[in-house]
Amino acid sequence: MTALEKISQFLNQVFLWVAGCFLVAMIAITCANIFLRFVWMPVRGTFELMGYFGAIVTALALGYTQIKKGHISVDIMVLGFSKKTQRILSAFNSFICMAFFGMAGWMIAKHAATLHRTGEVTETLQIIYYPFTYGVSLGCFLLALVLFTDFLKYTIGDDKDKESDK
Repeated sequence: MTALEKISQFLNQVFLWVAGCFLVAMIAITCANIFLRFVWMPVRGTFELMGYFGAIVTALALGYTQIKKGHISVDIMVLGFSKKTQRILSAFNSFICMAFFGMAGWMIAKHAATLHRTGEVTETLQIIYYPFTYGVSLGCFLLALVLFTDFLKYTIGDDKDKESDK
């Protein structure tokens, strides 16, 4: 399991850097658009690029955020249960979320394949946007991988963790 966890962490770290590069590009385009709006004319297609780049930034950061437990969770009721019950509920939650994001990734990838096959392009800049859709699909699959490793941790876990449950 530690090998799978290390692979997951490495992949999510790499794609977090990719997301960071897209975020820097978004900042640069926004600054250029603001400056050029005063001087001459704004950057064409800024709205399109912000939308697609924002989708990539968000999707590729999902898995890393899950690794760091940065997603919002409301656990006020669960905290009252025993450690063993909390582990069971966490395992169940991880499994359900893994299944959901796995299916979401699959459906988004199917949609991306349709966009690729039909040759869809953006309205203003006429750039192909199926790569962005595949990027969102990849982000969902990466989150599903992290949730799978979480599920394994909760179900298999360490002997030390199971000792503390008692």
